[in-house]
Amino acid sequence: MNKPGFQPSLKGRALRLLSQREHSRAELERKLAPHETVPGELAKALDELQTRDFLNDGRAIESVVHRRAGKWGTAKVQQELIAKGLIGEAVAHALANLKDTELSRAREVWRKKFGSPPPDPQTRAKHMRFLLTRGFNAEVVRQVVRGADEDDFG
Repeated sequence: MNKPGFQPSLKGRALRLLSQREHSRAELERKLAPHETVPGELAKALDELQTRDFLNDGRAIESVVHRRAGKWGTAKVQQELIAKGLIGEAVAHALANLKDTELSRAREVWRKKFGSPPPDPQTRAKHMRFLLTRGFNAEVVRQVVRGADEDDFG
């Protein structure tokens, strides 16, 4: 237990957050800015963590992709990466890899949720809306739901 009145350092707070999951530098700056008492103190602490490889945006990208790709489409994963302040070539590369597997991932998500072809147009629309809200590409969604009608489920 912390003593009453004890305030952990910015580096300590950052390490505690990083021990729970990977964070981007931008995310840590946003979370820790209210605790900065001396201007520049936060940047210095984060620079040191980055130098020691405790803070690594590449790992943060991999972590988001690994956690979300099984349930979400590329668009939704991209939204989360942007929200975490992750941009650049590494993000573009990760998203390109996700697009290559979008159809198979969408089929798996659809199979887990529904498992059988939609019996009527209203149900078909429901299946499509579900996949679209998960961030899957509209053409991929059409292929998955149309393919469900053509698959042999018997």
